Amino acid sequence: MGTPVDATPDFIQAALVATSNAPGYPQTIGTPALRESMRNWAQSILGVTGDFDVLPSIGSKEVVSNLPSILEARTLLYPKIAYPTYLVGGILARAENTAVDFDPATWPTADLAWINSPSNPTGRISPVSELKAVIEYSRKTGAVIASDECYFNFPAKQDGPQPKSILHVAQGDNKNLLSLHSLSKRSNLAGYRAGMIIGDPLLIAKIREFRKHSGLLVAAPVQAAMVAALSDERHVHEQAARYAKRRDIMIPALESLGFRIEDTEAGLYIWCTRGERDLDSVQFLAELGILVTPGHFYGDDGARHIRVALTATDAQISQAAARILG
Repeated sequence: MGTPVDATPDFIQAALVATSNAPGYPQTIGTPALRESMRNWAQSILGVTGDFDVLPSIGSKEVVSNLPSILEARTLLYPKIAYPTYLVGGILARAENTAVDFDPATWPTADLAWINSPSNPTGRISPVSELKAVIEYSRKTGAVIASDECYFNFPAKQDGPQPKSILHVAQGDNKNLLSLHSLSKRSNLAGYRAGMIIGDPLLIAKIREFRKHSGLLVAAPVQAAMVAALSDERHVHEQAARYAKRRDIMIPALESLGFRIEDTEAGLYIWCTRGERDLDSVQFLAELGILVTPGHFYGDDGARHIRVALTATDAQISQAAARILG
């Protein structure tokens, strides 16, 4: 499971409690304080420039599942190995859904294309050259690009590959570009359901209008908690260090069993294979008391891989490694 297990920072909990007397309806667009926090974060952390807008969301999953319907997409592209909700959102919208490789030169024309960097489940980071090619595809075809960047804050190594937002690469021309972010992992707020959409103001306006009438409003105390979370990066760096430490413990243990680590440049997971059916790997580790996810959950191309989640306590990670190493 990719559910965070580490504590929500105390100062964020305090912000939620302090605003818990909230008898009125929350603002769809976000409070002025939240809007300012989201804009400042987008500029200072993501490197967004040019004309853009922001919108709070109930985590990122509800956006992933609803966006094709909101945009009335008839054709949708998503990665061949990917978070299943990209496809589910397309099915709900009754779109024609096509799984694609990384190179946009091979993509058919579409209304909406999903990219995910860092990737769930693989941890792959899209290189800047690839993001530039995706933007060029959008310019040529008019497709909306939805970039799911919710693992942005967790590179595997500080001196290794670093994620870049598509809005940073766009250098101020944000037309038809959306960037999705979640505080679920960044700040251990999965239970709060807190996320945000950043990008093309015209697209944000359309999404905002839909959400206003569909009742998809971020609760007022959660908006206050988001302001606190987005105003501090220290707790994010501390969480990133936890995941890096857990990764460094698990990778050698898995390699000792013959697993080959692939991608895993960022995020909360290890993507690996022994060249066997994913369910054989799952069964082998289950017999050691370790549960992992079969790769075919994320597409047919993952059928010989497994996803190992780092969302377990330090003690559980150490125990798992000890069981593997005997």
